[in-house]
Amino acid sequence: MPKSLEPPPIRSRRPAATILARPARERLKVNEIFYSLQGESSFAGRPCVLIRLTGCQMRCRWCDTPYSFYEGVWYSREEVLEEVARYGCDLVELTGGEPLLQPGARPLLQALCDVGYEVLLETGGGVDIGGVDPRVRRVVDVKCPGSGESENNRWENLELLTDRDELKFVLAGRVDYEWAVAL
Repeated sequence: MPKSLEPPPIRSRRPAATILARPARERLKVNEIFYSLQGESSFAGRPCVLIRLTGCQMRCRWCDTPYSFYEGVWYSREEVLEEVARYGCDLVELTGGEPLLQPGARPLLQALCDVGYEVLLETGGGVDIGGVDPRVRRVVDVKCPGSGESENNRWENLELLTDRDELKFVLAGRVDYEWAVAL
């Protein structure tokens, strides 16, 4: 049972200038951190802490989180780990936008695994997933034509997937379905 169902405050205890002085791999621009039931993937229905990072290079037609393109507060990696620990939940997902755009994302994923969390990464599939800690389960969103972003898929990512990873296809209609089946 989570220690708190209240969302943690999205603010750092340190001035932004102090965090921005750190190397890029040690800081993250966080849009939100919250506790919920996982709504996607084979983990649907499980309690989960979601860390949504700021930024995305894509503009899918049906994006449900456009606020994550720019809004957020700078956190140190340690502060993110502290906020996640407040919930007492063993499943954590890093999402966005596109979380892998931030240099601090891969070190955060490793740190979450090192602490003992079961970790999911939801990525839009347009950024290299290589170098992600092998303990992380990667959920790659393959962009279908209806998204308006299918030309931005990084097809090399499919070759990096393991049996632990998952693919996600958001379908706008029959054309997207047939396109996805043909892959």
